[in-house]
Amino acid sequence: MTDKKVSAKKPVTLDRKQYHLEVKEGDVARSVLIPGDPQRVERISAHWDSYREAASHRQFVTHTGKYKGKDISACSTGIGGPGTAIVIEELANVGADTFLRIGSCATLKEDVNIGDIIITTGAVRLEGTSKQYVRQEYPASACYEVILAFVEAAETLGLTYHLGISASTDSFYLGQSRPGFNGYTQTMSETLIQDLTKANVMNFEMEAATLLTLGNIYGFRTGAACAVYANRVRDEFAVRGEADVIKCGNEAVKILAELDEQKDGKRYWHRRLNK
Repeated sequence: MTDKKVSAKKPVTLDRKQYHLEVKEGDVARSVLIPGDPQRVERISAHWDSYREAASHRQFVTHTGKYKGKDISACSTGIGGPGTAIVIEELANVGADTFLRIGSCATLKEDVNIGDIIITTGAVRLEGTSKQYVRQEYPASACYEVILAFVEAAETLGLTYHLGISASTDSFYLGQSRPGFNGYTQTMSETLIQDLTKANVMNFEMEAATLLTLGNIYGFRTGAACAVYANRVRDEFAVRGEADVIKCGNEAVKILAELDEQKDGKRYWHRRLNK
């Protein structure tokens, strides 16, 4: 038995590991890919030069290694905003400041195909986690450097991609205009796709709004790229594009590292820094 304690406001283990993720300083790179699915972490790191498992606890699996010579980590969030917020908070506590979501989504655009990639520029905050941090009028916008890195990665890899606004929800079913058990529905759910389509929203997913809101609050670089598994306008569903979005994410981390080298101490990257 031991009577040693730590602060309940900043819970860590007695050996200074983060409470949920069980990572400590030195375990993660500056840039972290954050898929929802724990099994996707291994599929991400399989493309790296080398990697090690830094931690595995609950739904949070963390790998750290090198991709094309650049430091990189991946950590799963599980589904939704609460787990995403925990991952951002605890990874930031041990030195990370760049977070790229690698996920899946449902598009609201008829001309976007299953297997395409959607790069989020901003998110409609239909989830609840970000509202625990700041009033709902606060924007959830992606870092321009992360958007640029995703675009360059997709172009380099020859992938079909789209840029647009995502809608992040807490519910996969009624929250994304699907009926619940025994066909249960509500009027607000039935009209949601029509309303969002009129507002030029690109896709449904469940983590970007939390990620981008926290990124803006804390000054982190954040962004999201998702493979399209469903087209809600055409009523199509198939699990395609995961391998492509994983490649895009890994390449984007390398590109961000190169941008940082080009900045050479400057705060913001711009094209003339190449000259």
